[in-house]
Amino acid sequence: MEQYLLAVHMVEGQPLPSEEEMQKAYAQVDAVNRELQAAGAWVFGGGLLPADNATVVRAENGRTTMTDGPFAETKEQLGGFWVLRCEDLDQALAWAAKCAEACMGPVEVRPFQDEPES
Repeated sequence: MEQYLLAVHMVEGQPLPSEEEMQKAYAQVDAVNRELQAAGAWVFGGGLLPADNATVVRAENGRTTMTDGPFAETKEQLGGFWVLRCEDLDQALAWAAKCAEACMGPVEVRPFQDEPES
């Protein structure tokens, strides 16, 4: 089994969903989460606060600095994620399609690096 990150993207400047749309998305995501857990694919998942709540920590030349705001200067930021255990990329993509529909936003799929043999 391989592990995949399914990342939900939030796009800056897009109108915020209504409270009704948010409640619908929460209910749909909860249903997909239960389905993932029942299928044994669930490892971990969660939603994130907006990127302006981020703190970036850098270590350079033995000195640590911290700055407010997101690391990347971009219009798309990570809004939430799932970590799944899947047989292959096709299975991860099938779950991503369900997740994108449930959260009503784009979902990026990325495999984790293979762990080195001990």
